[in-house]
Amino acid sequence: MLPAQNRTGTTEDEVTAWALGAAAGDADAFEHVFRALHRDVRRYVTALADDSQIAEDLVQETFLRAVSTVHLFQGRGSARSWLLTIARRTVVDNLRRAASRPRLADTPDWQFVAECSQPRDLPGFDEGIALMALVDALP
Repeated sequence: MLPAQNRTGTTEDEVTAWALGAAAGDADAFEHVFRALHRDVRRYVTALADDSQIAEDLVQETFLRAVSTVHLFQGRGSARSWLLTIARRTVVDNLRRAASRPRLADTPDWQFVAECSQPRDLPGFDEGIALMALVDALP
């Protein structure tokens, strides 16, 4: 049975061997890994991010993370799965960062919009103060 090949004509074992070489300090080996897996990482990140405009930035971030941690690669799995795991984490980190940032409002009265978006069935500030006064008055 022939080993599986990717679109660049290299096998998973070859790419993993290059990654192991890069982990051992071979400066040229990571370039081979990059060339062999760049297209796959780009497709994966584009699908996960669902935004083609930021996908290339996330691909670059993925490879930057991989270069900085390649010395930790031990070859317990394939280099492809290792790199796609880094790509997934990069996309998730980006989504978390974006969710934690304030969003711009397309309205001049953003305070009114924020107040309207609050749940209606929860007590407000005034009710909370009145409730605390009642609790404090209990024996």
